[in-house]
Amino acid sequence: MTSLTSPPAIDLPSVERLRPGLWSIPVPLPSAGLRHVFVYLFETDRGAYIVDSGWDTAEAFEAAEAGLATAGYALSDLRGIMVTHMHPDHYGLAGRLREASGAWISLHAADAAFLRTEPMPPEELRARMRTPLLLAGAPVEEVDGMLDGVLPASPLPIQPQPDILLADGQRPEVPGWDLRAIWTPGHSPGHLCFWEPSNRLLLSGDHVLPRITPNIPFEPALDDDDPLGSYLASLEKLADLPADEVLPAHEHRFPAGAARLDGLRRHHESRFAEVVTALADGPLTGWEIGQRMTWSAPWSKIRGFMKRAAVCEALAHARALERRGVLRALPGEPLTWALAGA
Repeated sequence: MTSLTSPPAIDLPSVERLRPGLWSIPVPLPSAGLRHVFVYLFETDRGAYIVDSGWDTAEAFEAAEAGLATAGYALSDLRGIMVTHMHPDHYGLAGRLREASGAWISLHAADAAFLRTEPMPPEELRARMRTPLLLAGAPVEEVDGMLDGVLPASPLPIQPQPDILLADGQRPEVPGWDLRAIWTPGHSPGHLCFWEPSNRLLLSGDHVLPRITPNIPFEPALDDDDPLGSYLASLEKLADLPADEVLPAHEHRFPAGAARLDGLRRHHESRFAEVVTALADGPLTGWEIGQRMTWSAPWSKIRGFMKRAAVCEALAHARALERRGVLRALPGEPLTWALAGA
């Protein structure tokens, strides 16, 4: 995300009935990039159950409440909130919705482990955000520029704890629906997709999006030594699902099929090739590798938090290649890699 302040009001997609008993509710985000997240509502004879919640803003709360009303439910009818992962555009509003409804919240344990149990001072957040950048060898003046203006001035609040920890393959209690959690780490350590075999639907969260690739960052604080390796392995878990349609958290729904999964694999294999080519002339830091990779904009034009995301993803590609035996890490900091045979 590039901003923590709300942008001007925008037109959202309409609340939409996708199947009998299944609704899509767009909830606005405080970002100049992705402008909304889709909350999916399942109707049952006991009330409403949703997947994801939105960012914790007044606008998001109003949109979620209005979406429930369009589907015929009041906030008090909400029974369960199944969150795909811990990022604030998915988990942020869950606590407020629980307070208003009494609904339970579910999350995978690997993400729940990183929820804040006490307020985080701004200086602690800044230090945490700087760590991977400094490990990558980014110049200090560049590091500060990436963070200035995007971090809050006040402490980050305590995050609500989930009521239910969903494990891989577990079926959340949603009467009349056969939802099953699929653990797909990479974008976050505990990212979950939800498979509904009766209707051949895959709710893919941020794991598989129709047009863009999810950011897969190397973040030492998250304790995943190879997040991109985890992500690529997670794609394979979805390959044999006989889905007809994919319902992602962003952009738009799309027909299921091998083509999108293959496209995501090819994207990262292409980036791996760029890293190997970059290292042909000698060892490089993660920052230097990032400058030689292809992004959605030229490196010189990537600014602020988006550059931080690119640096962390460059680190993730280098680490994945190291784990494959293609690269070797050199001792010391910042992190520096060379070709394994060099």
